Amino acid sequence: MKTLNIITLAVAASLTSPFSMAANSEIAVIVKSSNSNYWQNVQKGAQAAAKDLPNATVTFQGPASESAIADEVNMVVNAVNRGVSGIVLAASDPDALVPAIKQAWEAHIPVVLIDSTVSAEGAAYYQSFLSTDNTKAGELCAQRMIEKVGKTGKIAIMSYVPGAGSEIGRVGGFTHYIKQHSNLTIVGPFYSQSQMANALNQTTDVLSANPDLKGIYGANEPTAVGMARGIAQAGKAGKLVAIGFDGNEDLQNFVKDGTLDSIVVQSSYKMGLDSVTSVAKVIARTQVPKTIDTGVLLIDKSNIDSTEAKNVLY
Repeated sequence: MKTLNIITLAVAASLTSPFSMAANSEIAVIVKSSNSNYWQNVQKGAQAAAKDLPNATVTFQGPASESAIADEVNMVVNAVNRGVSGIVLAASDPDALVPAIKQAWEAHIPVVLIDSTVSAEGAAYYQSFLSTDNTKAGELCAQRMIEKVGKTGKIAIMSYVPGAGSEIGRVGGFTHYIKQHSNLTIVGPFYSQSQMANALNQTTDVLSANPDLKGIYGANEPTAVGMARGIAQAGKAGKLVAIGFDGNEDLQNFVKDGTLDSIVVQSSYKMGLDSVTSVAKVIARTQVPKTIDTGVLLIDKSNIDSTEAKNVLY
């Protein structure tokens, strides 16, 4: 676990506030996985927030994989038990994390969610949710797909963890838009469990079983990387329209060499930055919006070297 030193909260919470700075002054940032460039970019944003908050401590951790839901639940429970001042959480499962954030609420510890929300029963237990509008992002990918492949033919969806909040919006938005605006046939979705190797193998199988495939969509970072590697290994680079999600160096290179038509990139850095700032505001009794859209950018060869793209790529 990495410890980051961050700033004095601008206004001390009064004794009448529902939230107050705990004795250890820790803000715990807990993400879906510590082994992804995407989540490491969230950490960089948290480090940037640290420059403006010197008397608190921010800790950063996540399980080994996004499918290790029980491990993430335990991390939240442990943070509550050690009396942290606030929690930033990317929930790997919309239902499993609800009891843990309820414990935080009962302990008067503010929770700010990022990336993926929790089910409706948990709505009262968190103070703000910062994320991409995943439904709109999925629709954007679908618009690009139709623009490139047309309205007939066959496309595939390579997804990640079924039921994750971001997955529901991102794949659901894509699927709904395709069905509403085209006659494209959808193969899948296939679930990689956010494991690159799984996505590679699944993509290899899908391409083999569907030689007439016109397009393929990889809905998160490890899935899109595995998908692109599978396309390249099958000799299909540039022969079908492949759209990925997120923007690590591997995905950038796949756009540059034409394996991927484009990537849709979230501002994970901004999530880390603004979520820590939001927790600090709640502790300081400053109201924050219940939902904050951190936006996305579609990146292809034409704009990958632009300043706007460099601000979200990692």
